[in-house]
Amino acid sequence: MDLLQKINDPADLRGLSRAELQRLADELRTYLLESVSKTGGHLSSNLGTVELTIALHYVFNTPEDRIVWDVGHQTYPHKILTGRRDRMPTLRQLGGLSGFPRRDESKYDTFGTAHSSTSISATLGMALAARTKGESRHSVAVIGDGAMTAGMAFEALNNVGVYEDIKMLVVLNDNDMSISPPVGALNRYLARLMSGKFYAAAKNVGKSMLPPSMLEFAKRFEEHAKGMLTPATMFEEFGLNYIGPIDGHDLDALIPTLQNLKKLNGPQFLHVVTKKGQGYKLAEADPVLYHGPGKFNPAEGIKPASAPAKKTYTQVFGDWLCDMAAADGKLVGITPAMREGSGMVQFEQRFPDRYYDVGIAEQHAVTFAAGLACEGMKPVLAIYSTFLQRGYDQLIHDVALQNLDVTFALDRAGLVGADGATHAGNYDIAFLRCIPNMVVMAPSDESECRKMLTTAYFYPGPASVRYPRGAGIGAATGEALDTISLGKGLVRRQGRQVALLAFGTMVAPALKAAEELNATVADMRFVKPLDMALVAQLASSHDLIVTVEEGCLMGGAGSAVAEALAAAGIVKPLLQLGLPDKFIDHGDAQQLLAQCGLDAAGIAASVRQRLGGSEPRLVVNS
Repeated sequence: MDLLQKINDPADLRGLSRAELQRLADELRTYLLESVSKTGGHLSSNLGTVELTIALHYVFNTPEDRIVWDVGHQTYPHKILTGRRDRMPTLRQLGGLSGFPRRDESKYDTFGTAHSSTSISATLGMALAARTKGESRHSVAVIGDGAMTAGMAFEALNNVGVYEDIKMLVVLNDNDMSISPPVGALNRYLARLMSGKFYAAAKNVGKSMLPPSMLEFAKRFEEHAKGMLTPATMFEEFGLNYIGPIDGHDLDALIPTLQNLKKLNGPQFLHVVTKKGQGYKLAEADPVLYHGPGKFNPAEGIKPASAPAKKTYTQVFGDWLCDMAAADGKLVGITPAMREGSGMVQFEQRFPDRYYDVGIAEQHAVTFAAGLACEGMKPVLAIYSTFLQRGYDQLIHDVALQNLDVTFALDRAGLVGADGATHAGNYDIAFLRCIPNMVVMAPSDESECRKMLTTAYFYPGPASVRYPRGAGIGAATGEALDTISLGKGLVRRQGRQVALLAFGTMVAPALKAAEELNATVADMRFVKPLDMALVAQLASSHDLIVTVEEGCLMGGAGSAVAEALAAAGIVKPLLQLGLPDKFIDHGDAQQLLAQCGLDAAGIAASVRQRLGGSEPRLVVNS
């Protein structure tokens, strides 16, 4: 990798010959595979953008010219070529390199991304800022075909075409893949055009049927017809000059095309076709498996995992969904392009007629569920906590306001580890509990999760169950579809003086801390409706109430307890423990919780400090 070692920024890249660029691409792909196999991270998508990344930095004068990468999980080649090669061994680790673009990490990361379909809007803002300031620079958005399924991308395109004097390029990286296989009319449209079978067949028929004098006329007509049928029609109607499709792995095609587009004024649209996993046969064959692998041996590939000792919460949800669907024919399952991540693969196989993948379109997913509920169906929307933020207006206006029967299974609630702040589900408690008609539940283990999902399903209105990434404590779930009493918590340990009111994942560390403190522990189960009778009982029999949650403190479960005590006129010392008022970076989830004082030792230390003991790691007093 002699050539790659000499590239410390894109200026070094631009001094290479065309032949050297191809060699660089080979070295970059090899280094990428070796690096990610040691740290884990996104692989397939990054193998697919090697040549595109090289070409963009070769042609455009970055960072003066701006490049915005949609989602950003395909930016490892970009990071390597922009001075961060030697930091790749720290990828997604505590204090290390982020798995996504971050403005505070590099001047080449012009816009922070991790959720999809934001690139065109941000790039348009940059392009218009350049125009306003009189700066002659280019702005480039790189967006995948999966991200193009979101309404925000088309809202931006609709706006882009209004401005005919900006230096802006949209690159559609068409790899026929997002995370799950792509869905929707746009994807089918692009795939149909890529096949070229219509064109080839029409051309052969023309050659065999027409006399020589008509062939030239037929050729011109064919080109005209092709122009009407290609994506040029759709994107040029938005006011963009469409070019493509071209091979996204062919530097001899990419570089001259980008150089020509750079000379043109007005919004441009380049359609490139790439392959996820390019250059690594195992990833090419199974890009979903190699989308975000852990550590593995590249020579052997990812080995089938042995059966884990404990189920993940995602698996608990997937099993419950299939069992409930078998019991009730009205159940329908919905995912916004996260079939694998949300544990819905088995459900799709067993109940294909009741499985709906709506693409990367969270707003649509929520209102789509509302429409199903209006007609007597029982929709279950499996969605990451962080992605439900994108459908918040629909949650209020379309579901809760009409009190519709929709079940929200919120995966990845709380800290998520390596994916960092963009994917952490820290805010769902706060933004859900303020909505009328909404039920908010937080299971303390896998068995409770299954029961709460059933409770949410049978509740005749909007109800949510928030559960974390990964495995729980190993509690057996069974096969029954049992419910729990609405709004009722339970005391898990009886102590004295201090009552720990724990929500969801914090029950386990609270129980450990309570052994040291001889404290009472209540598994509150419900954030809304809150078990006020239990809160009042514990307040009357203890000197200090402590709330513990894996969510933001402001407006969270602890705030719900404080509000309830105040409303009841109960005056009692209250200590609230939770996630601090800051965005928490990537790293091992347990390390991060310990830093926030939300492990057993941190909880005990905070309580002792409040009672006059040692210094806490995190304390918020009410």
